[in-house]
Amino acid sequence: MRTAVRGELVATVLTQAWRREPSPSHISAAELAEITPFLLKTGSGGLAWWRIQHAEVGTSSAGLKLKHAYISQVLGAELQEKEIVQAFELLRSEGIEPLLAKGWAVTRLYPGPGLRSSTDIDLCVRAQQRSMATDRLSDLVAQGCWLDLHTEFRPLDRTVEELHLHSQLVSLGEAEIRVLGPEDQLRLLCLHMLYHGVFRPVWLCDLGLALESLPSDFDWDYFLSGKHRNSDGVLCALGLAHQLLGARLPENSPSALKNRCLPNWLVPSVLEQWGKMEHYMYSLPMAFHLRHPQGLFKALRLRWPNPIQATARVGAPFNELPRLLFQVAECFQRTGKFLVKADKGI
Repeated sequence: MRTAVRGELVATVLTQAWRREPSPSHISAAELAEITPFLLKTGSGGLAWWRIQHAEVGTSSAGLKLKHAYISQVLGAELQEKEIVQAFELLRSEGIEPLLAKGWAVTRLYPGPGLRSSTDIDLCVRAQQRSMATDRLSDLVAQGCWLDLHTEFRPLDRTVEELHLHSQLVSLGEAEIRVLGPEDQLRLLCLHMLYHGVFRPVWLCDLGLALESLPSDFDWDYFLSGKHRNSDGVLCALGLAHQLLGARLPENSPSALKNRCLPNWLVPSVLEQWGKMEHYMYSLPMAFHLRHPQGLFKALRLRWPNPIQATARVGAPFNELPRLLFQVAECFQRTGKFLVKADKGI
């Protein structure tokens, strides 16, 4: 089966899968079996099960695998929620107020637990507090908690103080968790997805869910403030969720979003990526392949950036120009960073 066809099947089974009562999927058992390995690998199994659970294909071998993934994600979500509460308690005991981004901050919007897999916990603290925060969280990390500590979210074009100013407190059990405001959260989700070439379909589902869950007072002007090319990329990301997965655009969407035509290469690039069933993020580090060159050619092939990743990482415009030059530039950029780290022994 061609990669683009497999990608189309992935889009088909995940269309509007984030809704409380998604429309039934008409994918066949053979088609579902073809894409199930990719759905499981990219953390999209729970959402796929949610979409097909009432269909006949839900009792197929592939359907049962997706059901097991959903159950596993429910259990994983319960554990992560406990870890988030622990992390906030530990940091607040030192007078540090962290910001939670992505992950559970998005998962909480889904109609049920287990629909979205979330592995790491992204917390942002002020730069001067990072060392203390790292020390305070060390025991939790040693117990197996995947924590990613930030002092900024660079693509957002926001200071930490601005992020705090627009942040919100939301309930998690009896705890109050501070998360990014809806404008910053949605902008970060868009830019993070583009930066990684949209290789995980669940990220595009996140955008569909977020678009359909925006508060009535969502500040579109603030959301689109920042570097113009970042803001234009964000519009394309939301357009992808609308065009490829059927997300509804809010009635008060700005004309810049409603009228933004996607570049002709964008949707095919997503479908091609989803149909490949592999990505360098699931392979061994490049340093390993340099020491064991028998797998070097495949490792290099996997690291060739798709057009979306290249465009986002080099800060290129999302226009109709060919992407090859940007892909080559991204390769040189990433190779340079790798050599600098290798020289420093990182």
